[in-house]
Amino acid sequence: MNTESEASIIKGIPLSEEAGLGALTLSGYIREVTERYGDREALVFHAPEGVVRWSYSELYERSMAVARTLRACGVGKDTRVAILMTNRPEWISSFFGVALAGGVACPISTFSTASELEYLLSISCASVLLLERQVLKKDFAAIVTELAPEIGKAQPGALQSEKFPFLRWIATVGEASGGAVEGWDAFLKRGEVEPRQLVEATAATTQPSDAGVIFFSSGSTSKPKGIMSAHRGVCLQMWRWRGHYKLSGDVRCWSANGFFWSGNFGMALGATFSTGGSLVLQPTFQAAEALELMDKEKVNFAVAWPHQWAQLVDAPNWEKVDLSSIQYVDRTTALAKHPTVKTDWREPYAAYGNTETFTISSIFQAGTPEEEIAGSHGRPLPGMTFKIVDPMTGATVRRGDRGEIAVKGATLMLGYLGVPGDETLDENGFFRTGDGGYVDDQGRLYWEGRLNDIIKTGGANVSPLEIDEALQQLPGVKAAQTVGVPHDTLGEIVVSCIVPYEEGGVKEDDVRDFLKERLASYKVPRKILFFREDELTQTGSAKIKTADLRQLAAKRMQG
Repeated sequence: MNTESEASIIKGIPLSEEAGLGALTLSGYIREVTERYGDREALVFHAPEGVVRWSYSELYERSMAVARTLRACGVGKDTRVAILMTNRPEWISSFFGVALAGGVACPISTFSTASELEYLLSISCASVLLLERQVLKKDFAAIVTELAPEIGKAQPGALQSEKFPFLRWIATVGEASGGAVEGWDAFLKRGEVEPRQLVEATAATTQPSDAGVIFFSSGSTSKPKGIMSAHRGVCLQMWRWRGHYKLSGDVRCWSANGFFWSGNFGMALGATFSTGGSLVLQPTFQAAEALELMDKEKVNFAVAWPHQWAQLVDAPNWEKVDLSSIQYVDRTTALAKHPTVKTDWREPYAAYGNTETFTISSIFQAGTPEEEIAGSHGRPLPGMTFKIVDPMTGATVRRGDRGEIAVKGATLMLGYLGVPGDETLDENGFFRTGDGGYVDDQGRLYWEGRLNDIIKTGGANVSPLEIDEALQQLPGVKAAQTVGVPHDTLGEIVVSCIVPYEEGGVKEDDVRDFLKERLASYKVPRKILFFREDELTQTGSAKIKTADLRQLAAKRMQG
């Protein structure tokens, strides 16, 4: 039996010692940032009909209007309200409106297919659906009506559906489609009879331990999981991100990644509002439009995925825009290399987390020296505890030994929808993540990827993450993911799948020679495969689906 000093257990400082926190309910959070920053601009939205700008005070009033309407529709404590919208002002007012009304917000990805939407509405048991009618080529009012034809026949508030038995109200931003789907203005008018004092009284009863949100995993390996988090966990992360980024002054944040993902919600919305900054909203990512927004709105903080950086560089107006206001963008990204950008900032990249802990659970702040990071993924946040366990037995391993990462603490989820707690947590309350890693004597966590993604080749274990990180440093590589492909004698062989910036711009020998200088010989891929970006199946959060890629790689090698 290992002593705690010998075991792979690391802890953050007690939550009571953490500085910089505010209200720990979502209704309290929006009220507190409004009191602090009332007349400051909270968001700007370039709509087709004109530019919309809301101050924090206006955002609070818009959220209150949603809350009063929800109350008029029967929403009370723990009532679930689904939000199916892109990043637009109504998404934000709906989210905080649900909190003020005492309900549980259920953000749904606009990348959802009809079958995924059917599943998400069913598992969420939402009583109200707030949607954006038209998102690119999708008409969500038409999609939900096709899923449940009675939606097209019922009056607003009178929906009775066997498929969605809890659902009563549907309201849409955009033209109403008739039936049970009501227009946004008509919907909000219903709340005018509800006293705001009762909404404020309702919000005051909310406790930090109450259920606040249900976010859904991106479904890279199975159906999306409904992950219920308490108000405290969400608010802790919203307050923390300003410190993780070391933001100061007038923050103006652009991001086109959906707020329906917990990561972008915390990193973009949470960090910005906690600093009293302004969100520059872009509903769907369009590279040229994004650059124009950054220029016009003097964005200094950009939150994006790697493939989006690449698309910005390829945009026709890349050389024409003035991005000199950009400050908070990692110096290694393509955006930082724009001729007008001058920054030496490093984002807090050394971090580990998941939706189950409502984003990050270990991290090093922006600008932490490389020698302190030492290739790790951070130290535990306050109130968080990690242990490394044997994947088979669940026993805690010795410090430095590899195993499965398990975590518990202040931001851990309340649970999965439809899954008993004893099937989710171990006997000591730890959530076993399915990720492989280890901890060192300095209390740092090292993440090595999904355990089922670890490549077992010729008796050795290879982390694809290590190879992919090396490949990202090779000029000409736009995206890369390494997988194990079955092999008769070795068990698996290491295969790297690469999307180059341009066809023929990087050769297989170039890749292999580059990796030989950086990796042990057994980690160097036996095979390098090149793909177009549209050939790789991705989840809505831009994760390449490993299982699909493994099959695609095997098929390509056989051909």
